[in-house]
This record gives sequence, structure tokens and C-alpha cells, in this order.
Amino acid sequence: VQLVESGGGLVQAGGSLRLSCAASGFTFAHYCMGWFRQAPGKEREAVSVVSNNDGQTYYADSVRGRFTISSDIAKNTVYLQMNNLKPEDTAVYYCAASTMAIAVSTPEWYEHWGRGTQVTVSS
Repeated sequence: VQLVESGGGLVQAGGSLRLSCAASGFTFAHYCMGWFRQAPGKEREAVSVVSNNDGQTYYADSVRGRFTISSDIAKNTVYLQMNNLKPEDTAVYYCAASTMAIAVSTPEWYEHWGRGTQVTVSS
């Protein structure tokens, strides 16, 4: 199993980034895919999740209306479009995969993790 994130970088507040996570080694269409983030000194938190089984999504309150998760099953790739970025969005963003059939936001339910990509938002 491999999850490879890309698309992170440095952006000014109000800007946008699009993260991608290319998945391989498992049946992508049967998994729940999530984006999590971890800032220095903070717990890892769920940002957004999508179930490839039924399309159900979850968004953290802090990103709802600014971020959009999407999944391309043909390409085995999940995306996170991040608009109107804020300095508090600065973190390492991780892609994760869960065998749960529904959109779960608890990190403990995720069996596979990518290495992460840094997102830095300057004020």
C-alpha cells in the first residue's frame, strides 16, 4: 500500500492550494479516504473525509466552506482543494485510507498513511 501526497507549499493568506494523494496497492473504490493535518505541538486532526463507497463527506468546522474534497476512482487519487487559506491552516497534511464503509473522522480508524506534505500560509 502506498499513499503519496503532493501539492503542498508556501502561500499567502487568502490564497489557494490543491493537494493530491495518489493511492496504490489496494482497492481504492472500497475505501474511505481522509485528509488530516498536524501543526507543531498539536494533535493530528481530521480536515476532510470522503467515502468512496457512497460519496459521503465530512469537513471539520474550521474548513467547511473553504475546502473541498474529491475523489477520482479511475485515477486512484483523492484531492483537497483549499481556498481562502489562513495562517492557522499551516500544518503537515496527511492522506490516509480506511476500510470503513462510511466517512469516519477518527485517525484510529485509518490503516494506511502517507508521509505528509507541508502547507505554510503566511499572513
